[in-house]
Amino acid sequence: MSIHQDDKTLLAIYRDPATKEKGFTCIIQKYQERLYWHIRRLVLDHDDANDVLQNVFVKVWKNLEGFREDAQLYTWLYKIATNECLTFLEKQKKNNAVSLSDVETGLSNTLKADAQFDPNKLEWKLQKAILALPEKQRIVFNLRYYDEMPYEEMSRVLDTSEGALKASYHHAVKKIEEFIRNS
Repeated sequence: MSIHQDDKTLLAIYRDPATKEKGFTCIIQKYQERLYWHIRRLVLDHDDANDVLQNVFVKVWKNLEGFREDAQLYTWLYKIATNECLTFLEKQKKNNAVSLSDVETGLSNTLKADAQFDPNKLEWKLQKAILALPEKQRIVFNLRYYDEMPYEEMSRVLDTSEGALKASYHHAVKKIEEFIRNS
């Protein structure tokens, strides 16, 4: 069995009781890196990203049996990952009893603590600009810019209309351009 098989084949392997665990392992192997980077861009810290990713795969294991294939598997996985990120950030906010701007400041400090951080490099300015975005715009920007997710798929992941997503992305790009221009 290979991770290079299409999702329908992997799901069929998963649904066969004799190969269920092997099918699940193949699904994890196929998507774990993409999901990790999606999560990492939202929570920033490597250890936090790994924790969230582990929670994602626990939820996938518990719910994959009921996956009806109304959407693509990867869309379903991204939806779970995005919701787990939002839950994580919300818990972080509550545990610290701080405002969202303080959580964003904490994320910014995590970014600055990275050994590779160089505030003069464009890639770091981009990361700081993304962190300055409101949460929803940050998620939309990351899905579109890094994951190159079509608006139609994003609409399924975020339960938002394509028009609203296009507007969010447009506003995010304008804010990022302004941030980079003025920094």
